[in-house]
This record gives sequence, structure tokens and C-alpha cells, in this order.
Amino acid sequence: MQRTRINLILSSSTIKLNQALINPWRRISLSLISLFFGVVMGQALTTTAGQTAIWDITSAGLMLLFTEAVSWYFYRRKTQKNSFGLIILNIFKIGLTYSFFLEAFKVGS
Repeated sequence: MQRTRINLILSSSTIKLNQALINPWRRISLSLISLFFGVVMGQALTTTAGQTAIWDITSAGLMLLFTEAVSWYFYRRKTQKNSFGLIILNIFKIGLTYSFFLEAFKVGS
């Protein structure tokens, strides 16, 4: 690529971001934020889809498709190390799935 100003800014910002994410406390805090954001998004999706009663089947299918796609992409490479962004996405998926189980327990009781 050409060394334009935008390419220099993008490459230097990604280098700085990778250097900032070397710290294990930052990685743990981003992982917890992703997990909790997944729980909140799952709660919001189930209550919003449940209110309209038209989007129940569609939203459930889309969430199933999302979780299966993330799982397939994350677990398909067993020998290569996954990137931190992909790990964060998988943790978000875990939080989303956990909130779906919580909502199912609330409905069942």
C-alpha cells in the first residue's frame, strides 16, 4: 500500500492498541465488559422481541445463527491462536447465551 496519511494513522493506532492490550488487567476488564454487555443485549433482545410477538421466531433464528457462526469460526482452528477480538466476540456470545438461559428460567417459573 501507499504510505498515505490515513494509512500511517491506522497502522500507528493499531500498534498502540496492541501495545495497550498486552496488559493482562486490561484484557480481563475488556473480557468482563464483553460478557456483561452480552448479558444486557440478550435481556434487551428477548424483552423487545417478546413485546411485539411478531419477531419471536425471526429473532430466535437470527440469534441461533449468530451464536453458531461465532462458535464455528472460533473453534474451527485448533492449532492457530485466536486473535483477541475473536476471543472478545466469543465471550460476548457466552454472555448472550447465558442471558437466554436466564430468561428461560424466568419464564419457566
